[in-house]
Amino acid sequence: MTNWESAVKSMTSAISMILILVGASGSLSAARAETITLKAALKGSNEVPPNNSPASGEATATFNTDTKTLAWNIVFKDLSGPAVAAHFHGPGEPGKNAGIVVPFKSAQSPIEGTAVLSETQVADLLAGKWYANIHTAANPGGELRGQMVKQ
Repeated sequence: MTNWESAVKSMTSAISMILILVGASGSLSAARAETITLKAALKGSNEVPPNNSPASGEATATFNTDTKTLAWNIVFKDLSGPAVAAHFHGPGEPGKNAGIVVPFKSAQSPIEGTAVLSETQVADLLAGKWYANIHTAANPGGELRGQMVKQ
């Protein structure tokens, strides 16, 4: 084998090793990524203070631990009137009110959207300290509320 052939063989081996390592590091990071599902039953009785709305709904969300992206789908029916606002609130445990952390672009069912969260928001969400809230003119503090919990 000539020096030139030996150099090409060494270079080919080095390139192969680099590709293997790059591929392995990519799959390691993908292996660490997780998708967490969260849900909430939306009810007037969950509001603070509670109301006797006959409306109901459900909030379903997925959180990607790698991209820190939260994606949601919220459906509801039988409100006292049109929804005038809707958002996630936090940090707040059941029975406690909290400020808005993620406003929704629309308040009309179904509500869908995504947001990239900060580390603090992630910690609060995964600790069960976020709730979905739907507001109407008759219930400006919220007609439907549900605490987001991991499934």
